[in-house]
Amino acid sequence: MRTPSLTLVSESFIKPYPSMENSKQICYLAPWDIAMLSTHYIQKGLLFKKPTSSSSLNQQHFIENLVDKLKHSLSLTLFHFYPLSGRLVIKKIEHPPSYSVYIDCKNSLGAKFIHATLDVTINDILSPIDVPHIVHSFFDHHKALSHDGCTMSLLSIQVTELLDGVFIGCSMNHCTGDGTAYWNFFNTFSKIFQNDNHVFGPISHQPINTRWFPEGYGPIINLPFKHEAEFIYRYDETANFRERIFHFSAESIAKLKAKANKESNTNEISSFQSLSALVWRSITRARHLEHDKRTTIKLAVNNRTRMKPSLPNEYFGNSISATSTETTVGELLENDLGWAAWKIHMAIINHDDKVVRNWVEEWLHSPFVYKTDLFFDPYTVMMGSSPRFNMYGNEFGMGKALGVRSGYANKFDGKITSYPGQEGGGSIDLEVCLSPDKMMALETDEEFMSSTSVFNPLF
Repeated sequence: MRTPSLTLVSESFIKPYPSMENSKQICYLAPWDIAMLSTHYIQKGLLFKKPTSSSSLNQQHFIENLVDKLKHSLSLTLFHFYPLSGRLVIKKIEHPPSYSVYIDCKNSLGAKFIHATLDVTINDILSPIDVPHIVHSFFDHHKALSHDGCTMSLLSIQVTELLDGVFIGCSMNHCTGDGTAYWNFFNTFSKIFQNDNHVFGPISHQPINTRWFPEGYGPIINLPFKHEAEFIYRYDETANFRERIFHFSAESIAKLKAKANKESNTNEISSFQSLSALVWRSITRARHLEHDKRTTIKLAVNNRTRMKPSLPNEYFGNSISATSTETTVGELLENDLGWAAWKIHMAIINHDDKVVRNWVEEWLHSPFVYKTDLFFDPYTVMMGSSPRFNMYGNEFGMGKALGVRSGYANKFDGKITSYPGQEGGGSIDLEVCLSPDKMMALETDEEFMSSTSVFNPLF
């Protein structure tokens, strides 16, 4: 059977409207941002049902209006999130040998906007057990590193028209921001679209585009390297792994939380910490590892609220760390859910202002760029994204989205991506990436599968 292929309808570049002031032409980057140079773009998107219509002419009219309105809403949104309209500059300095990194918002074509079509249905995307590989084609900048933002747009919006639906995918350079920044942009984009704003106006969550630096540092940071090869790493994950969405209802998560707290004789363990403990134990068991090996769980943590004084949620940039806890495989599997959840809880509690600032200080004294392949090992589980992000509040004239999906970016065996469940109420969807044999073992893991349930927004 022939696999359908994407058809490009149009491609254009969008600049901020109104045009920017001269004071906003350069955006300097903080340590958290520069450390992301070798990571992929963030790629997330939403699947919507196309409004029903009796004629193809009406359908065409709807899509044309949608694309035009999205372009205009994007230009208004970019006025507030102006770094996304720029290009990355990595400038070599001869004496002493080093590189400076910043965003040039002036010498740029703007953000990219793509309109494409694909002859598949919503059911083709949501019904298969595994996420179909065709979903990766819903995103621009496939396999691009953030470093590639020197020649590629830092933001790309791709609108893919399906036979009965529309997918709006967004690829954002990771040097420009983290998940909090990403969804702040997406939420504002949606709100401007919904408010039918044809002219510039105020927004409720104005992004703070000025980067944070410790006292005595910034805004220019020079990387002490002689060649780009010393800090740019291309790692193509060619391993054959499966991607599957597992659904956890609000009731199931409440039971996990109650169980973890009872077993640890506490009431401090959160719902997500309990769910993370279940995932850590279940995947470790599915991997059939030797019991004397050490296993680690890493969780993406928002540093904004952990700093004193805290950074506002509107801080547009990166402010995340990966906190972790480890133990032996034997200890993890011989102890109960509550024991694992408490270890995770303590790792997150101990990630405080001192830890955050020490990381920044150490980086400034010895700068480095994250090597994604360091996360690729058979003993680590990585929890990324957050079910707290407002994903399903984004509407573009087609009602509530039917699902969230992601692209190729930043995935590897043992990577878990967290989304809120489509029905809300505290439900959570986990996108799990595992090699085929490990996924098959997970699918027969009684502790894990008994906590999952089937949810289909089409019914």
